[in-house]
Amino acid sequence: MADASPAPSVFINCPFDPDYRPLFEAMVFTVARCGFAPRCAMEIVDGAGTRIDKIMDLIGKCPLGIHDISRTGLDRGSGLPRFNMPFELGLFLGARRFGNRHQKAKNCLILDSESYRYQQFLSDIAGQDIGAHRNDPGVMITKVRDFLRSHSGGRMLPGGSVIKRDFDRFAMEKPAICDALELDTGELTFVDFVTLVAYYLKPDN
Repeated sequence: MADASPAPSVFINCPFDPDYRPLFEAMVFTVARCGFAPRCAMEIVDGAGTRIDKIMDLIGKCPLGIHDISRTGLDRGSGLPRFNMPFELGLFLGARRFGNRHQKAKNCLILDSESYRYQQFLSDIAGQDIGAHRNDPGVMITKVRDFLRSHSGGRMLPGGSVIKRDFDRFAMEKPAICDALELDTGELTFVDFVTLVAYYLKPDN
């Protein structure tokens, strides 16, 4: 029997600060629970090349993207805003606009914390369908699920409330899973977290 086709990759472009962590985990869990492969710049640990080249290579491999541009406040340390998320969104949209036919088929979900807030700091994307997650993991789960459902090729996906229930159960079991995999809950990398989710979602668990 031929191997199953690999899960479509979803490029995740979002903040990584501790306050955002519940939203990040909800997003990654939903992508995996819906049968897609979460990918992120945080998975790249390689000193052999420039970071931007690695990010562009990763974007090129992902037909779908989720971009959260909600973190626009000033950094507490530098007093300056952080532009990584809008920049990576621009790279993704540029690949869709100027790339080959595979790149032109890209689709993405753009998120902010509140509706229309983005118009104050990134007005050039006016006209795009921007979702608002309201800093609520449950809302995040539904937004991501509904986006992936529209790109699932007709495959049925569990509803947002079902995924939220699974996510809450996963959150309770996460410490035990970390123990089983000899990981520290306070030191999880992106790859570690994806591994935890995959372990939880295994049919025999």
